[in-house]
Amino acid sequence: MKTFKKTFKINAEPSDVYSAITNPFTIELWSGYPAQMIAEPGTEFSMWEGDITGKNLEFVSDKKVVQEWYFGDQPEKSIVTITIHPDQENSQVTVEHTNIPDDDFADIAEGWREYYIGAIINFFIPNF
Repeated sequence: MKTFKKTFKINAEPSDVYSAITNPFTIELWSGYPAQMIAEPGTEFSMWEGDITGKNLEFVSDKKVVQEWYFGDQPEKSIVTITIHPDQENSQVTVEHTNIPDDDFADIAEGWREYYIGAIINFFIPNF
């Protein structure tokens, strides 16, 4: 089992980043796919047509999201903690994803950098 941890800078205020992670309508805008997401602990979520599924564990408005991501029948829970900190007019977003199966680590790490946080970064880049 491996852990992915990386901090990203996003050109948006923490409240906007939090909404991009927790609001199903905003998730669809940056991901291109409908999402099932309710920002309440104990609810299930699904993104990318079921490619990512799990359970929401904790929400701290505009600051933190904690989720369990499902990887089949593995005994140890795979926990994702996303923390958001203000950085002047931007946000610093740290993703820590624990207990990733070794065989899935490269794909998960690329997914965070390119398709999840990478897509959110691109979503907030001004288009003038």
